[in-house]
Amino acid sequence: MIRLAGGCVVVLVGPSASGKTAWAHEWFAPAQVVSADRLRALVGEGEGDQRAGTDAFAVLDLVLERRLRRGLLTVVDTLGLDRDRRQGYVALARRHGRAVVAVAFDVPAGECRARNGRRDRPVPAKVLAGQLKRWPVVRDTELAEDGFDAVVPPGPVRIVHPELLTAPDAAARQQEDPMPLSFGLQIASFDWPEGSAAIGPRLAAIARLAEDAGFGGFWVMDHFIQIPQVGRHWDPMLESWTTLGFLAAHTTRATLGTMVTGITYRNVAHLAKIVATLDVLSGGRAYCGVGAAWFEREHNAYGFDFPPARERLDLLEDALQVLPLMWGPGAPAFEGKVMKVAEAVCYPRPLQEHVPILVGGSGEKRTLRLVARYADACNLTGGVANVGHKLEVLHGHCADVGRDPADIAVTHLGSVTMADEPADRGVGNVAGTVEDHVGRFRTLAEAGVQTAIVRLSTLDQKTIEAFAPVIAAFR
Repeated sequence: MIRLAGGCVVVLVGPSASGKTAWAHEWFAPAQVVSADRLRALVGEGEGDQRAGTDAFAVLDLVLERRLRRGLLTVVDTLGLDRDRRQGYVALARRHGRAVVAVAFDVPAGECRARNGRRDRPVPAKVLAGQLKRWPVVRDTELAEDGFDAVVPPGPVRIVHPELLTAPDAAARQQEDPMPLSFGLQIASFDWPEGSAAIGPRLAAIARLAEDAGFGGFWVMDHFIQIPQVGRHWDPMLESWTTLGFLAAHTTRATLGTMVTGITYRNVAHLAKIVATLDVLSGGRAYCGVGAAWFEREHNAYGFDFPPARERLDLLEDALQVLPLMWGPGAPAFEGKVMKVAEAVCYPRPLQEHVPILVGGSGEKRTLRLVARYADACNLTGGVANVGHKLEVLHGHCADVGRDPADIAVTHLGSVTMADEPADRGVGNVAGTVEDHVGRFRTLAEAGVQTAIVRLSTLDQKTIEAFAPVIAAFR
């Protein structure tokens, strides 16, 4: 079974193009397979128009460049005898940070001649003989030296998200030497077919199911209009802190937080009161997620000021100092860069001695420095390489301000689609089996992540129960 990452380049090399094309169409969507022959039909009189070869290869290069720029899986069907062109595919993939794999079709010479004879415009016998003579050199020597990530024979293909390529080995490590990892559930959409009247009962049922499945926290977005990355602007969107209060009434153990509260949406002292109220009524389960806010359309629609990023970050820095004051003893005054609080007074105080604060965003110059100075947790996204880089930056800021990085919890936000069988896999939303996801989260844990916050592609009983074994693997 060939295991390939979505977004990589697959180069089908060897004689007998028709055989390769049939195999490729069996395992890849036809729109993903490109070849000079097919492009000759576009720029010339047909696939056999050799005079259009130069133009066809020019179009092919353009197609490859544009597809790789968008991170799309790209399959190239080529004879592959031109070494410069093969190495050009490798260089192009590298330029876009993509893996590149060669699939070598070693078709018997007799079969090649028979297929050639059935073509409308057969390749001249002398030319075909030269190709067949050249192919063993390419197959046995050159392909291994061209720089491909792998050279494999044709066979069944499993397309997976790049993060899942190393999942089997990582899943085995988790089984042999378990690492702990906690899981949170982000609830980002309420667009359920039953309509608004069913949102409450369905949300309550999901919360109970998820808590029983092992999710240790619930996180909701702090938005008033659905964001473009998730849905349509007219899709249902609940007010975040009210929703967390509802979830508190239907759960008993899970922490409750926003991912994350836009600091421009509420008076900061009032926000502290809201968080304290949730903490008291939930039995000490509040988690305060805050960020600099970004959704300008939402600000305009609701009449919120949307100052430049620098001013929003100044407000965030003030808030990170005011919130603990509001939850602490006495009623001290505060004057920061952009805000003043005459009396930091809040009764009843939160049940937690210290309500943890998570800062969303991973800007390296300012946001991660705020995390190092003030926050209890950071939130990162992306694969292992990005997590490692961001933590390196964060640790540098911690050294600058004299703080132990171990005092800052590392959380990770990502999307998940559960797939029962390999054929159900996809690449856009990190789709995979239980083993795939155990491996993926093991690599994140090894990179320093302590809590994985997941957004399930489908929020229902079946998907929650399907994900439960992943959580169980890290208990």
